Amino acid sequence: MSTVVIHGENLGKSYHRGTLQRSTLLRDHLSSMLKSPLSVFRRPKDETFWALKDVSLEVREGEVLGLIGGNGAGKTTLLKILSRITKPTTGWAEIHGRVGSLLEVGTGFHPELTGRENTFLSGAILGMAKSEIKRKFDEIVAFAELEQFIDTPVKHYSSGMYVRLAFAVAAHLDPEILFVDEVLAVGDAAFQKKCLGKMGNVSRQGRTIVFVSHNMTALQRLCTRVVWLNGGKVTDAGDPRKVIEHYLQTNAVANLESVWEDNLAAPGNERVRLRSVRVLPQTDPGEPITVHTPLRIEFTYLNYVPDTMLNVTMILNNLEEICVFASASDFALRPSGLIRHTAEIPGNFLNAGSYYINMLIVKDAATGILLENNVVAFEVVEGQIVGNWYGRLPGAVRPQLKWVSEAIETDDSRVSTARNLGT
Repeated sequence: MSTVVIHGENLGKSYHRGTLQRSTLLRDHLSSMLKSPLSVFRRPKDETFWALKDVSLEVREGEVLGLIGGNGAGKTTLLKILSRITKPTTGWAEIHGRVGSLLEVGTGFHPELTGRENTFLSGAILGMAKSEIKRKFDEIVAFAELEQFIDTPVKHYSSGMYVRLAFAVAAHLDPEILFVDEVLAVGDAAFQKKCLGKMGNVSRQGRTIVFVSHNMTALQRLCTRVVWLNGGKVTDAGDPRKVIEHYLQTNAVANLESVWEDNLAAPGNERVRLRSVRVLPQTDPGEPITVHTPLRIEFTYLNYVPDTMLNVTMILNNLEEICVFASASDFALRPSGLIRHTAEIPGNFLNAGSYYINMLIVKDAATGILLENNVVAFEVVEGQIVGNWYGRLPGAVRPQLKWVSEAIETDDSRVSTARNLGT
């Protein structure tokens, strides 16, 4: 069994709200007394807020631990305690090994310095020796794809260029334990994919990683274990797929119908305005939507411009923000007035899980004139169990395809053939 390299017991971090504004200067006290004589007898309001409370964990050498939870759940506070940036109010933590922290990408960058100078400055702040930075300099610049601009002051960089260089420096640390806080949320899609690949390489080298992200796909791909924090406490921990699925289902809000009676409050513009979006399960009222349930998705909107070529596109996503599919209605000249489109999703097509729909109205097959995200949401549960299988099938969809099975050659046919040949 591998060695425990991170051990925390009953970790807690509290902050006091209301006490930080009190002044210790005599003139301020005298001024307050003159303005409100009775204020000297009133104690300032003091509230204690626990960002983290009673969190215990162990991380073994070579593990990749993911931390998930909503904003303010305590994920960053926990990383700051483990990386010795913040002292815990309660509890203790032991770290065995050289630590690298990617908590704030771009720490130490100076706008007046060039990319080259900032590479050395930021590397030194992150704990790299000058000789190490020199040895890795070309690799850092190549990773950031900034060869042509490395001697340009970073104040002239775009935000994407700035972030690419900052992450490239931080990503080329060589620690035994690496703390990473939401760095994959920066940069364009191509660079995020590159960052994810770099993180994967680090994990395959046997280093220990504690990783905070809202990218559930990245967490499932990288992590060997996930801890869900909520309100500063551990809600669930264990297998990444199971914990993430529990987290997503708990935070999913079923909303089978969105209706806007007030046209002024409805999403839209002077061309079109939404009236309603509904998920209509083709089953008995009150029954859950299962993987076998056919669905009708109904869209209605007001068209204000007569004889306009319009269509509606439905984009179905799961809670991991993966597009399951997109489907569009026919393009046609629409009259002014209330327009309705209906799409049908057959039963035995979607997998169990939570889904939400984005709606797009397109004009002349080229121009999007209205995009409304998360107009409806719904949950699909398992239906009748077949055989001895009790698990969830992989994938976003699980279509019931037409299968044809036939026996090409059987034991009986081989015996009959052998007899006819006299063997």
